[in-house]
Amino acid sequence: MTKRPQATATVRIDDGRVKATEWAFVPGAETGWHIHEYDYVIVPLTDGRLLLEEPGGTTRTAGLTHGIPYTRKAGVEHNVVNDGEGEMRFLEVEIVG
Repeated sequence: MTKRPQATATVRIDDGRVKATEWAFVPGAETGWHIHEYDYVIVPLTDGRLLLEEPGGTTRTAGLTHGIPYTRKAGVEHNVVNDGEGEMRFLEVEIVG
């Protein structure tokens, strides 16, 4: 199995109430497996397609549209992969306090 490149995380805000992290993915890059400790909002900064690897070996794809946000609750576990042909970026805003 070929090792995937790692997505790059840049923290933009971390003030004790919210944490905003910009994620940048070259094609095929991944976040690595993680569990979200907080409710969060994703704001796509580019259009793109995600491959979401989930517990138990399931996978699904999701399309992102620049500027159209979505939310998820704490407890989500997954590995996020850029499944498109171009760079993909989104802003993850966690509600931490």
